Amino acid sequence: MNDRKRTLLVVEDDPALQKQMRWAFDQYEVVTADDRESAIAQIRRYEPAVVTMDLGLPPSPDDTTEGFRLLGEILSLAPDTKVIVLTGQHDRENAVRAVGAGAYDFFAKPFEPELLMLTIDRAFRLYDLQHENRRLQTQHAGGPLGTVITRDAAMLRILRTIEKVSSANVTVMLLGESGTGKEVLARGLHEASPRRAARFVAINCAAIPENLLESELFGYEKGAFTGAVKQTPGKFELAHKGTLFLDEIGDLPIALQAKLLRFLQERVVERIGGREEIPVDVRIVCATHQDLKSLITQGRFREDLFYRLAEIVVDIPPVRDRDGDALLLAHAFVQRFANEHRRGSMGFTDDALAALAAHRWPGNVRELENCVKRAVIMADAGRITADDLGLNAPDEDLDALNLRAVRDEAERRAVVRVLARVNGNIARAAEVLGISRPTLYDLMNRFGLKKDPV
Repeated sequence: MNDRKRTLLVVEDDPALQKQMRWAFDQYEVVTADDRESAIAQIRRYEPAVVTMDLGLPPSPDDTTEGFRLLGEILSLAPDTKVIVLTGQHDRENAVRAVGAGAYDFFAKPFEPELLMLTIDRAFRLYDLQHENRRLQTQHAGGPLGTVITRDAAMLRILRTIEKVSSANVTVMLLGESGTGKEVLARGLHEASPRRAARFVAINCAAIPENLLESELFGYEKGAFTGAVKQTPGKFELAHKGTLFLDEIGDLPIALQAKLLRFLQERVVERIGGREEIPVDVRIVCATHQDLKSLITQGRFREDLFYRLAEIVVDIPPVRDRDGDALLLAHAFVQRFANEHRRGSMGFTDDALAALAAHRWPGNVRELENCVKRAVIMADAGRITADDLGLNAPDEDLDALNLRAVRDEAERRAVVRVLARVNGNIARAAEVLGISRPTLYDLMNRFGLKKDPV
């Protein structure tokens, strides 16, 4: 891990306050500037992730014009930089105006260094998260699965699975809740396969009435039924040499399940009203949010068809089970929609981030995308709040996010589990944990654990 200090730029024309902030924030590499021009020079030189700045700057410290000009230039030069504005005790109007213009947060002077430090720390964490998001997007940008944004271990394994099976001519079944990205993965599989030069054809089996679905899939001859005024190929033929994606396969009627099974066995189709067997070379990818084995038990899905379709099964986890993906996706969506709707640089407030992380997202990625899009359009300022998202901000204790506290709790749980497994045998416990006996005694003392087995 890089031990180099992070750079914090302090824009302040009071030398005494500059000195105080250098001392208070010595965990960072504090660089200073006392006017707009020197601040811009420091931005270009150090590219700091976080800036604290007074709105009252020379040549008119009692006027905020120069401060707002600097804020605009910083955000134009380095849009991702988190700017924390320092204002007078009773200057809330300018503070709110600054946040609306794109500042990360504001603090009233005189300030308590410990409280300002918490805000600075959160700003650095947000900056890092956004950069990690961009790194992951760049990492996948050149590949067929470049639209999938994740850093969850289970989802990354799924992407590797999709890439592996893309070149094999096997039928793939994608299982997962609505909105988890099944069609995105199906398209990625097609783009990664040797069939990518041909068509990717998608059809939702639940969205088309049963009496029309057969003609959509298999096509029909002229005069086959009332309204059939010309010969029309079905989705199977349209996807020849390519990929046919059958979404919501669990809703396919039993009669059509038999025809689909015959196609998978024979690889030929007959149009409705026709007699000719038409050979079709197509790869089938299907998806459903339903429990197909339960449907088989109920007699609503053919078991033989299930095993034909399930040569490779990919189970996609919901967003709530993907560690960190909700916030990662939210940051990607807010950038995209802010650009689309010409809203400039936008971000989330702390309460919005807490609400996004706490929400269960029953609609998964689709719900999250719609939620952020609506908030981007409706938000009055440059930072989206929990109210803009229509979510309730949880009463989150930021101390719970402290890395040392998380590590201590993990160590405590590990020591307790191992001591229980070895019935309090210190030598054996130290061996299992991979530490020395004195170190184990120190941990037990720290966590208030008894040395003798209970």
